[in-house]
Amino acid sequence: MKITITFLTLLALFSADTFAATEPPTTKLIGHTDRVTSVAFSPDGSLLASGSYDKTVRLSEVKTGNQKGRLTGHQGGITTVTFSLNGKRIVSGSLDGTVRLWDTETGAHLRTLTGHTDHVISLAFSPDGSLLASGSWDGTVRLWDTETWGHKRTLTGYTGWGISIAFNPDGSLLASGNIDGSVRVWDTEFWSEKRTLSRHTGMVHSVAFSPDGETLASGSRDKIIWLKDAATGASKRRLVGHTANVQSVAFSPDGKTLASGSRDTTVRLWDLATGEPKQTLTGHADAVDSVAFSPDGKLLATGGWDKTILLWRIAD
Repeated sequence: MKITITFLTLLALFSADTFAATEPPTTKLIGHTDRVTSVAFSPDGSLLASGSYDKTVRLSEVKTGNQKGRLTGHQGGITTVTFSLNGKRIVSGSLDGTVRLWDTETGAHLRTLTGHTDHVISLAFSPDGSLLASGSWDGTVRLWDTETWGHKRTLTGYTGWGISIAFNPDGSLLASGNIDGSVRVWDTEFWSEKRTLSRHTGMVHSVAFSPDGETLASGSRDKIIWLKDAATGASKRRLVGHTANVQSVAFSPDGKTLASGSRDTTVRLWDLATGEPKQTLTGHADAVDSVAFSPDGKLLATGGWDKTILLWRIAD
């Protein structure tokens, strides 16, 4: 496979002193030829996958800087990428309305999942790995059996496009954000809607559960991040500071920090104990579409419309 991503200054990534986050970023990855919409670490933290509107998924080794592959085949821009729980598969969703499965080791295309009638914009594996959920602008969430990759169920009832999805850590709940500013919480035992949370005044771009499952975060076009009690739906905190759409939110593995990426070109790190911002990271020249912590919490990857991926080292 031909590799075109370039890594810069990986040595600093492992030799820097302890700090909140490097400023400027420790590492800059270039090679995508259009906006980077999604970044994801493998479960063991050794690999980074990135998806772009250039219709490719790129896979790189984090520790050495070696690039493993450039995955092609989608007929539209890539909107979301994720790894299977065992790290053996990469899954990508696209503007072409399909979900594709790839072999992590070889980069081979294994399967294409069809059924959505509009852009696929979000993917999430259940914690036990038995299900893959895909959210689409067609107003549905589709559930796939990961043993057979057959379609199991479709969740409907949404008004318009824009569905972002996330499972809670024990797999009992699925949260989904929508264009109307609401977040729906589904009971995964019966696949019934448990409650609808409605505090946003713009489309919900991203939802995420905290590692302990107690908090549900949502980022929106209204520039606000809401933190809700996952069990009751009660509001816990309202995080304000971004000056444009909040495109992506992610909890650190220890649950103490929330990272958010915005169209205002910044990444913010929030102290969840106080609700106050810890740090604002600047380095992207355009909107930040995706943020992801490494499994050990020591790195933060951010992907932007400036076609780059930035890696930041986070304090212990």
